[in-house]
Amino acid sequence: MTRRLAIARTWDGAPAPAGEHAFVEVTRTTEGLAIAVDAPWHGDPPPSAPPGATHALWEHEVVELFVAGVDQRYLELEIGPHGHHLVLWLEGVRRPIRERLPLSLEVRRDGPRWRARAETGPQVPLPDPPWRLNAYSIHGAGAARRHLAFAPVPGAAPDFHRLDAFVAWDALPLTRAAG
Repeated sequence: MTRRLAIARTWDGAPAPAGEHAFVEVTRTTEGLAIAVDAPWHGDPPPSAPPGATHALWEHEVVELFVAGVDQRYLELEIGPHGHHLVLWLEGVRRPIRERLPLSLEVRRDGPRWRARAETGPQVPLPDPPWRLNAYSIHGAGAARRHLAFAPVPGAAPDFHRLDAFVAWDALPLTRAAG
């Protein structure tokens, strides 16, 4: 089944303008996960690295998806509008065990929005269910930097590794198919 996450609030829960809303659809496949992203194009500069696996992608315009299991093992997937990505497997909060895991990725910009389709394969671990998820969108620079979330994360600053703020897979809205 495909689940849809609408990133429509700031990281702390305030409503975001409709023009900033991003959407992530996640489908469990026989090989792993299929992810579709539909996000506004903010025109932020790309990372200096060529498209592909890119460290510190969270410092650029990006949409992120986190998938956590029953323990503190979780998958972090980051996708940028220029074809960059980062896939991390973490065991414990902010403790990456494996980095730069492979991701099949296609990105296209379409006017004021960008869209991506990504797939993990069997070499990318998935947490044990039941799953909890959250998704984020980041763009801008300096004082204009914006952090948006599907499910808000409490605290004094954005902390996307707040696993307690994630939403159960079964509670997420269903959609017919990713894309």
